[in-house]
Amino acid sequence: MKEIKNILICGIGAVGAIYANKIHEYDSKSLKILVDKKRLENYTKNPKTFNGKVLNFDYILPENTDFQADLIIIATKFDGLNEVVKNIKNFVKEDTIIMSLLNGVTSEEIIAEKYGWKHTLISYFIGHSAMRNGNIITHDGIGDIVFGINPSNGTDKNDIKLVKEFFDKVKIAYRTPDDMMRAYWLKFMLNVSANQLSAIMHLTFGDMQSNPKFVELLKKVMNEVLQIAKAQGIKNTNTMIEEAMVGFNSMIPNGKTSMLQDIEAGRKTEVEMFAGTIVKLGKKHNIPTPYNLVLKDMINIIE
Repeated sequence: MKEIKNILICGIGAVGAIYANKIHEYDSKSLKILVDKKRLENYTKNPKTFNGKVLNFDYILPENTDFQADLIIIATKFDGLNEVVKNIKNFVKEDTIIMSLLNGVTSEEIIAEKYGWKHTLISYFIGHSAMRNGNIITHDGIGDIVFGINPSNGTDKNDIKLVKEFFDKVKIAYRTPDDMMRAYWLKFMLNVSANQLSAIMHLTFGDMQSNPKFVELLKKVMNEVLQIAKAQGIKNTNTMIEEAMVGFNSMIPNGKTSMLQDIEAGRKTEVEMFAGTIVKLGKKHNIPTPYNLVLKDMINIIE
């Protein structure tokens, strides 16, 4: 592939809508949005809006066979990932690049089980939280897609160049860290701590940032992630908590984590991807994870 032209986005929730809107404004003909029949009917009758703008996309069903993507961006919730992996089959060609903007550190493994690591990038979104109320989404434009590769997986390094060139044209902000796996776990540390605690206590970022006792607890949860990251072979972990706190303190005070928004809307949360992953890896490495054990139980009870 010489350049990325055709893009498929799976999931136009709080994060997916940000990039669907950007790409659509750049070249609407190059973009398809993957939906099932129920969502197609819903979005046709009640279109999503992004910062007050009605989103009228070119939707495509899984059974379609006349479109193949150069780049697939997956931005669903974790509980929809397995279905998406199955539903993108008709749109994946030999050199299709796949990026997952899901939270957590396991979605790429699930994707690669089906499509291999050669064109599966490690990636995530970081920035101010988008606010989602039904089909109404608002975002202040502050955020980056962070992407790269795990050198041990054999992913084609040229894919990084192709995505950078495409993002530059579309004016999508991004970062490509030298140590992608460390950056990946740094974001996971922030998700596991702030998302889960805010969801249980119904706190905005400002509520959390201004409460010293909360910050103490936040760091204790972060430390469990730190110990697992070390066991997973992540390097230079000594300053990860301090760096995660910088990201935490940069969030807008009236913003809400995605998990708190899920709880308030009665949606299923991503607790299995957060506490569930930490507890599972804790057992694997014989590392105690008492905070995440309790967080998992409490969020399961709320659900």
